Amino acid sequence: MFRTIRTARSARTARSTRTAVAAALGALALTAVTAAAPAGATPTETTAAARVNGSARIHYAPSPNDDIRFTIDAEGVPYTHPVPGLPTGLPTDARGTVHFSHRTASGDLREADATVDCLATGGPVATLSAVITKSNGIPAGERIGLSIYDAHGHGRDRLGFSWGVANMDLDKDGNPYQPVVGTCMAPAPFAPVTRGTFTVHSVELTDAPS
Repeated sequence: MFRTIRTARSARTARSTRTAVAAALGALALTAVTAAAPAGATPTETTAAARVNGSARIHYAPSPNDDIRFTIDAEGVPYTHPVPGLPTGLPTDARGTVHFSHRTASGDLREADATVDCLATGGPVATLSAVITKSNGIPAGERIGLSIYDAHGHGRDRLGFSWGVANMDLDKDGNPYQPVVGTCMAPAPFAPVTRGTFTVHSVELTDAPS
């Protein structure tokens, strides 16, 4: 009889122990999840975003002795810039900053700051556009386009810029002029990086929110 009671008590004790362990593990898991997500965070806020970061000097073949540098900090924020006719914005909506400087061989310096408005990525390549906010060479309010190739350590990174070798059209009289740059529009990354690096974090485009 004592043996039977002891066996029953042992079974109940084992079940209680297993229940307590399971509860403790559940509490630890909940704590880990809570710690991983900031208070009030939504799935959109915690999802990895497309990014381009870095600072580098490039070699520009038409002016090989010039010192041309770009610093980029861009992040995708899909469907955050509503415009007339597109109340949800675009999957390529973005934010961030661009700074570039161009010192000629004769010592003249042109600089500009711009605000990123679009970012599209695909593998190691990204295109972005930004609107000039301050410059001594490009009018404020003008949009520029940049492309970036991230070589991931296998060769040189590369960059292209819309006013370098592309973005030309002809007017009705056949005269060339530089048209407006659309969002995320940029030439191929034609200029190799000679110092510094760029990093492209690619993310697939998402559907518009319902």
